[in-house]
Amino acid sequence: MARLVALQQNQLSFPPLASSLSDFNGARLQTHIQLKRKTWQPKGSLIVSASSTKKILIMGGTRFIGVFLSRQLVKEGHQVTLFTRGKAPITQQLPGESDTDFADFSSKILHLKGDRKDYDFVKSSLSAEGFDVVYDINGREAEEVEPILDALPNLEQFIYCSSAGVYLKSDLLPHAEIDAVDPKSRHKGKLETESLLQSKDVNWTSIRPVYIYGPLNYNPVEEWFFHRLKAGRPIPIPGSGIQITQLGHVKDLATAFLKVLGNEKASKQIFNISGDKYVTFDGLARACAKAGGFPEPEIIHYNPKDFDFGKKKSFPFRDQHFFASVEKAKSVLGLEPDYGLVEGLTDSYNLDFGRGTFRKEADFSTDDIILGKSLVSV
Repeated sequence: MARLVALQQNQLSFPPLASSLSDFNGARLQTHIQLKRKTWQPKGSLIVSASSTKKILIMGGTRFIGVFLSRQLVKEGHQVTLFTRGKAPITQQLPGESDTDFADFSSKILHLKGDRKDYDFVKSSLSAEGFDVVYDINGREAEEVEPILDALPNLEQFIYCSSAGVYLKSDLLPHAEIDAVDPKSRHKGKLETESLLQSKDVNWTSIRPVYIYGPLNYNPVEEWFFHRLKAGRPIPIPGSGIQITQLGHVKDLATAFLKVLGNEKASKQIFNISGDKYVTFDGLARACAKAGGFPEPEIIHYNPKDFDFGKKKSFPFRDQHFFASVEKAKSVLGLEPDYGLVEGLTDSYNLDFGRGTFRKEADFSTDDIILGKSLVSV
């Protein structure tokens, strides 16, 4: 039998949901109501409601996306359990988060410890606990998802974090949800998972982010630029620097995940999620400088084919145009990003790198190779 534990003692029960989940300022109302939980009915229309208390499982949830998503769900009054291997703390106080808010969140979040690749354990523990909704944040392969579906035959909704990296490279951009996908993509496991969900009698929603950024980002997206800006170094950018890409703030992504919960318009749908503006590589370098209060950066362009970097990456983005339309999410879900690019990068810098915290130490070895050859050529 799986052990479901609260982070503080005597927190295995939760108060009923407030009659209104939050007012305009996000403050909880005190009037409580009891709502009868409904279950997903196969072959029928979606009958779950985002306004009712849900027993929610998040696969993952301690690194980046799940950290912000779990807070939003708890604030909405849901009972939230994180399924992790227990190698990282289940909660950590976020930069700028008050002691009171952190204590409130920590007292309510639950933990189910296990390895998601131990399929027998997944089946037994999830079926024993029972969940209404599953958010799969870290699933990469279809075989990791099937045991979850088998364990929860009455699951109301399965919400999956896929990737815009599944699209087939095209001259026609931005990518839309109906565009061709690449079965040979390094994200093919996510494609296979989406196919599995479509084949099952389950209510599912798939979210395809482009590049995600924001505080606690474990991918070297904005951090790569911040390291070089802080060191006063030139920023080496491949090609012309006019390649167009797209970033979405992690808090906006968490909001998107919240908006599809219990939303019948999201039933069996795929949504691209990102910022609604595109940016060039050079423009991103300048935006990062502006966000961190650095001078205009010196940008060095180079031809990647002129260098052998071994297994190291010299640049954190794919060297091509890569961006997706978010019009479907805006029109169907009413989603409007809260963060513009510079504003979002400023939030990331102020709450993370600017405080002296980052995920990876600076590595300028590939820069030095590029700059050495570039300076000789000049």
